[in-house]
Amino acid sequence: MPKTAQDGPTSAEDQLVREGDIAGDYLERLLDVLDYDGDIDLDVEAGRAIVSIDGGEDLDKLVGERGAVLEALQELTRLAVQQASGNRSRLMLDVAGWRAARRDELTKLGSRTAKEVLESGESVRLRPMTPFERKVVHDAVAKVKGVSSESEGEEPRRQVVVFRGA
Repeated sequence: MPKTAQDGPTSAEDQLVREGDIAGDYLERLLDVLDYDGDIDLDVEAGRAIVSIDGGEDLDKLVGERGAVLEALQELTRLAVQQASGNRSRLMLDVAGWRAARRDELTKLGSRTAKEVLESGESVRLRPMTPFERKVVHDAVAKVKGVSSESEGEEPRRQVVVFRGA
């Protein structure tokens, strides 16, 4: 039985599931308009809705160069969710496993860079990254004792700097 306003507030998990459903409907309509095939998977993880599109031949076009189209599509999907729900969304979108593969790649980059900085003592400034990419690198660096990282610069040229120190 669906919850009503009289039942009291919905749980945070219910809200995230609703966000995922709204996003899934929005993305399904988009795929229909584009005439792209793809299966939409909805999940809730670490306090955010996760929506994945997999299985279609044309999906790499929805990723774009270095994920640029994916980032834009994620923002549009968040706006669609916000418009329908009235709540700001932190929804994460992945297409054709690109973001998952990128997370693995960036985790390795962060760990490798942290170890290099630890050995050499020299700070390293990485190329500009999206907020998602920077967070993954910061998380990887945080696992290496003796080094730290911070973001510097202005969007879209914001970079991670890894340096020696706690």
